[in-house]
Formats: sequence, structure tokens, C-alpha cells
Amino acid sequence: MRILIVEDDDLTAAALQTLLVDQNYAVELATNGRAAAALVDAFEYDLILSDVMLPELDGVSLCRQLRSQGYQIPILLLTGKDNGHNKAIGLDAGADDYVVKPFDPEELAARVRALLRRGETINLPILEWEHLQLDPRACEVKYQDIPLPLTPKEYALLELLMRNNRRVFSCGMVLEHLWTYDDTPGEEAVRTHIKGLRQKLKAAGAPTDLIETVYGIGYRLKPLSELKKSQVVSTLTAETQIRQQTMSAIADIWVKFQPRISEQMDLLEKAATALEQGGCLEDELKQQAQQEAHTLAGGLGTFGLSKGSQLARGLEHLLQSDPPLNASQVLQFQQDVNTLRREINYAGQPATQIAAELQDEMGQRVVLIVNSDGTSLDALATEARQRQIHCQTATSIAFAQDLMQEETPHLVLFDPTGESENQSLAFLQWLQQHTPPIPVLLWTAEDRPSQQMETVDADGYILISKTLPIQQVWDRVEQTLQSKGLVEAKVMIVDDDPQTLETVTALFKPWGVEVTALDDPTQFWQTLTHSPPDILVLDIEMPQIGGIDLCKVVRNDVQWEQLPVIFLTAHTEPDVVNRVYAVGADDFVSKPIVGPELVVRILNRLERTRLQRRLSTVDPLTKVLSRYEPVHDLEFLLNEGEHQPKNMCLVILEIERLQQINDCFGYVMGDSILRQFAQTLLRFVSQEDVIARRCGDQFLVGLIGVSKAKGEKRVRDFADAVHSNPHTMPDGTTIQITCSAGVAHCPEDSNDFQDLCILAEAALTEARAMGWGQVRIANQSMPIATRRSAEMGSL
Repeated sequence: MRILIVEDDDLTAAALQTLLVDQNYAVELATNGRAAAALVDAFEYDLILSDVMLPELDGVSLCRQLRSQGYQIPILLLTGKDNGHNKAIGLDAGADDYVVKPFDPEELAARVRALLRRGETINLPILEWEHLQLDPRACEVKYQDIPLPLTPKEYALLELLMRNNRRVFSCGMVLEHLWTYDDTPGEEAVRTHIKGLRQKLKAAGAPTDLIETVYGIGYRLKPLSELKKSQVVSTLTAETQIRQQTMSAIADIWVKFQPRISEQMDLLEKAATALEQGGCLEDELKQQAQQEAHTLAGGLGTFGLSKGSQLARGLEHLLQSDPPLNASQVLQFQQDVNTLRREINYAGQPATQIAAELQDEMGQRVVLIVNSDGTSLDALATEARQRQIHCQTATSIAFAQDLMQEETPHLVLFDPTGESENQSLAFLQWLQQHTPPIPVLLWTAEDRPSQQMETVDADGYILISKTLPIQQVWDRVEQTLQSKGLVEAKVMIVDDDPQTLETVTALFKPWGVEVTALDDPTQFWQTLTHSPPDILVLDIEMPQIGGIDLCKVVRNDVQWEQLPVIFLTAHTEPDVVNRVYAVGADDFVSKPIVGPELVVRILNRLERTRLQRRLSTVDPLTKVLSRYEPVHDLEFLLNEGEHQPKNMCLVILEIERLQQINDCFGYVMGDSILRQFAQTLLRFVSQEDVIARRCGDQFLVGLIGVSKAKGEKRVRDFADAVHSNPHTMPDGTTIQITCSAGVAHCPEDSNDFQDLCILAEAALTEARAMGWGQVRIANQSMPIATRRSAEMGSL
């Protein structure tokens, strides 16, 4: 766990650091509030321990600033003022706890542990995972009551995994949580600690794979359901195919760039010869040699040549020396060049990081089959075994749900024939709400889908006929599994090293990420505007324009200021890292490239960016799209004929008498009704549909892929559901809620979005005139042009 101490008194800061380090926490220090805020923006912390009286930005103001920016990190304030008013100010600012100086070390440590436990899934004082127990109070670990003699870092690593037992941690994430920035080692240190921890667990009787390698990503505790299995069979799944593709691609890159690497070594040997003969280098040769050493330092480690990468970095540092090299340094330079040449020549085609991870054991993809026909289950299971797919079977929905509580499948193959219509729909809705989403294939014997199946099909599920051969059913299953997890995103990388560009492209190709690689930074703006990316990756040192300058320009441009920027460079010096974050970088990844680490960082950043974009466009009250979003989304769907059906109903819904309710009972009651209405609406639409809050009491809905008659029925069913679900007031009385609606259809009424809005608005006006809770379909008696004129005249 990583803790930030904000304290300007050196003696107090040293005492706090010693206390927390002894408790196996990674601790960093900041001497003022502004420095602390900058660190929180740049790094992830599990807790902040801050003094109140601080220079530049006091602790209470720091707390307010972090909370206003959305940070939920636990904050513990320290102060010498022991009175209720000051405590209240701190707690009102967003602090989680308050300790008065002088503090009792044992009490402070206990408060820190309590804050770190908050929000955990398991709030017991002793963490447990199968037969493994970790006692945070005593810092003791046991397996089947056998004490484990762990080092402080091994203990901290195990605690991190146990407190976050559903998360996967890459090597870089472990480093960020368990080490401070100043003493962060290489990723090999994490693998060493993992290996030592596994050996000690195995000696105590634990399974060898209790700490599981998630290939291409990192480490986690093996799920309990998997630990109960007597044997795990290795299999070649879509995920392993991705790893093999990546391994093969990187190996091909190594072969392709052998001539280029040889040229780089020739230049370094030329520099070594010049140093031997004259003791100094001409400026041009020195600059070229320094650049080649820098490139090799960042590239060789990608192919597993960690020693070669270290040698190249040492050569770069020698060449950066301002005074001429002395005799011993010249000799060192020559020896390192010769050693580096031997490392490259003897390597041949080195094993990459990904290849090494492929040697480990990999678990299978799990498919859950829900079917009441035992004969069909046997046939499906037999074919699954032949394809090396792990298959779970359930003869009822209830049994399937019990199985999913123990283990989440990667796909569900569901035959609704043996279940009632209500049970099937409820089960599908339950699956639809699962996080993360689970692909569902409906396996039905009906030649023509029933009304129930049509509803399900509209919700985005895939129908498979039971008349198909079993082999074709599993072909579809494998296709769905392989497509799951692919990320539709664009990454732009700017780096003058073509080897780095090809490596990054190869790493992301199997994941479905489109990479735009640019080796000439002078073409940056032209490329950026021609192929807008979702994330930008920059090298620091490039000819003519460096990455830091490009980042400055991006951050100062209104159109691109929110574009996530990640720096990928061989420079790891603190001043360089500080400059990178100062110009607005979102993340920093050091070379040599470690494939899984880079993939995880960029995919996590993409996910975070998408979430931020979604939150910025969602109405905070009703949790549906804001009024500014639906026009763009629905117009896009209407025009995207290749991927989405143009068949669509545009619906305008209006909550009736909402203003009267606000006037009589207040806006708090009105807001509560709006939230209830929106939640009911969300349950009635599918994932493909578009919902938006149009104005105060109106909602705009696009029902995708439905006919006009079917859309009318769905809207009437929704209006009936609203009417039959009155809103309960705090005193127990109820308010009857009704809504009216106007419905227009594309293409039956019009293919133009604005025309559909006018028609739906006219239908809503007719519905209001008929009374409460009415639904009207667009009337074609009035031409669109006349309607537009009427609409403009009313503005």
C-alpha cells in the first residue's frame, strides 16, 4: 500500500515515515500542499496523511481541492489544535479522520489501517483466501495454520493481492503500489518477489498456481472456484493465439532490424577506435554515437536483452560526459562496446518477454450451457472437449445462476425452450446487467422466432438454430469468444526509431487497436488531423521537434487539449519525468518496451477516457444522455446503413403535471419522480437504443431496429408501467404518475432526423389533447414542409 505524507516539519515527517515503513507501507513525502496536489495528479496513492498547517496550500484547502476534483483517496489530517471547531472544519472539507498532535504511534497506525480497510469487499480484520490467512494487525501470514516467513516486500505484495483479489496487477502497477518513486527498482524485482512468494507458499502446501499469471497483463490470486478443481488443462484458446501472434511478430521485427542494429554497433565501434587513437571525439561522431547508444538502450530490452540494454545505457552516459574521457573511461567504453557486440551476436533470435510468459500454464475459456435436454448437453460437452474448451452445464436457470456465483463464464449458450417466457426474459435481463458484460448465444429450435424471441433479438442477443450441426454451433461460440475483448481504438505513436514503431504496432494489432506510426515529427499536425487518435504516444528525444514540445502544443490547442498523452522513452531521470508531467502528460512508460505493461497502460487509459467522456455527456439527475447528445447519436445511427438498421422509432415522452408537482411539493419531489421515471425507462429499452433527457419533463428515445407497430406497443407498455407504479412520498402517500408520447418511424414517416422530431412533436401534441397517459403515432395528413413552417412560426 502506498501512502503520501504531507508535512513541512522534518522531525515529524521522519517519525511518520519510520512508523509507516515499519508497517510495510511504501511512503513518499511532500513538504507543502501544492507539491502534494501535483504528486496526487501524477501518481496513485492509497492514503494521504497531511498536516493542517502547511506552506503554500494548507491541509484543509488541499483536502477541499482533491475532493472537488473527484479524488476519493482516504485523507487523515494531523494538527496541533485540539478543539471541536477545527476538527469539524477538516471533516467538512472532506477528510476521513482527524488526529491531534502529539499522537500515539499505535493509535495512528490503527487509524491508518482502518481507513485503508474502508470500502473493501471483505471488512474482516483477517484477510482470507482459501487456506491462506493474512493478519494486518500482527503482520503475520499463515497457510493452513503454518506461519510463512515473508520479507517485508513479499508481505506487502501478498496483502495487495488479497485486498484486491479480483484485480490483475501488472509489474508496473505493483511497483507503483509498493515502492516510492525515488527507490523504484526494475520490473525484474517484482518477478523475483513473485517467485520467492510462490516458493514459500508451495513449501507450506499451497498450490503452485495460487498466485496466477494472467498472460499479457500481470498477476492475481487464482479464483477460488479454479483452486477447487483437481486439474487445470492447458489449452490453445483465442487468447493464446493472440500471444503467439505477438511473439511471432516481435521475433520477425528482430530479424528485420538485424542490419540496422549491426550499423549501430559499427558506429559505436568507430567511436571506440577514435577514442583509443586520440582520446576525444569529434562533435558530430560523438552526437551520432550517443544517439545510437540511446536507441539501443531503449530497444534491446524489448527482445529480452536486458544486459545489452544496460550496456548501451552505460555507453550513453559515458558519451554525455562534458570533459573528455580519461584513460580508464576510454578502456571501459571499449570493453562495453565489445561486450555489447558479443551479446547481440550470441543472442540470435532472443526470446521476448511474451515468449517467456507463454511457457507458463494458461487456463481455459469457460462456456456455460443452460439447457434442460440431457442428450443435447452430452453432445455439446463432447464437442467442447475435442476443441479443448472448458464447458459447464446447467439444466435450469436457478442452477446456472448458482454456478455463476462461483465462477463467471466467458460466454453463455442458453436454450430457453424448457423455461417459461417470464423466467427466460428475467434471466436474460439478469445477464444483461452483469458486469463485465457476458456474450449470450440463444440456442432455439424455433424456425421462426416467437414474439418473445423477437424481443430478445431486438435487445442484441444472437440467435442460433438448434437445427445446425453441433460443430457449427461451436464454430459460432469460438468466433464470439475470439472477438470478445478486441478494442476498437486508435493509437498514434511518434518516435524517430522505426524499430519502436514496428514493435508497438505488432503489440496492439492482435487486440484490434489501430496504430498510426509516425517517424517524422514535422508531419505531426497533418497526421493528427487526418487520423484523429484516441490516445497519443510520444518519444522525448526526436530530431527537429521533441515530444515535450509536441505535448505543449497539443495541450494549448482547444480541439486536442483533452487528448490523453503517454510518453515512451528511455529517459527515467527524475527531472525528465517532472518535465513530462509538467507539460500535461497523462502517463510515463520507460523503455525498453515490456509488451504487457504497455498494453495494460494504454488500454486502461482508453477505458478511463471513455468513462470520463460518458460522464461528461450524462445528465447527473436521471443518468441518461444530456439534451445536447441525442441529435448527434441518432443522426449517426440513421446514416450508418452498413452497421445499423435504419428501421427506427423516434419517441418523445413527457411526464404529465410535473410542473404542478414541483409547485405543490417542491423540486426535490420532482427530481425524485424524474429519477424513478428514467430508471423505469432504462429497464424498457435495449443496449442499442438511445435515451436522452430532452428538456425538463421530456425524454427523447430512439428504438433501434423495430417496426412502427412494435415500437408503438413498446411505448404503450412503458406508459402502462409508469401508470401502475405510483411514486411514494416521505409521509407514505402516493402520487399517480402518467406520461404521454408521440411516435414517428424511419423510414415509414421520414429518413430525416429533423423531420422525425417534428412529426413526433406533433403526435405528442395530439396525445396531450386526448387526456392523460395517451400515446399517438405520427399523422401523415400534414406535409412535412407545412409542419416545418408551423414549427418555425412557434419559435
